[in-house]
Amino acid sequence: MENQILLDVKGLKKHFPIRKGLLRRTVGWVRAVDGIDFYIRKGETLGLVGESGCGKSTTGKCILRLFNPSGGRILFDGKDITAMNGHELRKYRRRIQAIFQDPYSSLNPRKSVLSIVGEPMRVHGMVAVSEVKDAVLELTNKVGLRPEHLVRYPHEFSGGQRQRIGVARALALKPDLIICDEPVSALDVSIQAQVINLLDDLKKEFNLSYLFVAHDLSVVEHISDRIAVMYLGKIVETAGDTQLYSNPLHPYTQALLSAIPVLIPKRKRKRIILKGDVPSPINPPAGCRFHTRCWKRMDICSSKEPPFREIVHDHYAACHHLD
Repeated sequence: MENQILLDVKGLKKHFPIRKGLLRRTVGWVRAVDGIDFYIRKGETLGLVGESGCGKSTTGKCILRLFNPSGGRILFDGKDITAMNGHELRKYRRRIQAIFQDPYSSLNPRKSVLSIVGEPMRVHGMVAVSEVKDAVLELTNKVGLRPEHLVRYPHEFSGGQRQRIGVARALALKPDLIICDEPVSALDVSIQAQVINLLDDLKKEFNLSYLFVAHDLSVVEHISDRIAVMYLGKIVETAGDTQLYSNPLHPYTQALLSAIPVLIPKRKRKRIILKGDVPSPINPPAGCRFHTRCWKRMDICSSKEPPFREIVHDHYAACHHLD
């Protein structure tokens, strides 16, 4: 199984400095991502879920090398990308692309669809200049856009169509991994289903791997092979999608799943209401970071951090209660 792993993240940290005063001295750190481990196999979709501010998007930006990690390692096809720069980093970025949350602000309003999708091909020399238009036409056709759309600009499209342009741009360099940073959260529910189905079809056709960042567990369930649950800069549970939804082990995961609307009354879980607010990532609580809101907390939870370990086959969690 080891040789099938495309992305292997080990102990990833990203701390942002807090600066104050005239001299801009560092007086503290925002621990956005604070030591996480996960992997993505070739052809697999890993869903990364959690509340707003838990560090999901920061994790994706560290993998894209838009942020330089504060610690840990990111292995892509066995190579540590945290030490890459120059030409080596440029080659890496051809193999990993992103689809962003807001399809309007992520597209250049002054460029047509032909320029937006074709520019990466020209910059990286993927196709000859004379063949760019044909390559863009083929790619936009795969994502459901028509030939006449090539000369139009982002403001002339609906939200769903703009996101299809973003998908086409991500596919332009024939990547191995795509970071999907909440790609459907800004769209209508009916359009969300279309984009999710499109991503699923493209994954099979191009043998893609996805890191699908989202906060909507019902969306993640449909597209993910495995799911990682994140809370306050830490991953608290990972498992296959079926296993996680049928047998959540961590109290935080149980609380998240209890909030999903269920159409069949017999399958409805008892709603778990979490009390209090998420602690600040500037000064996270000692021990288990969830203990301040956990109804199962014990004395050890406030003093010792639980190890992230395998509870059953390929199902990992970090909780003292599981002991």
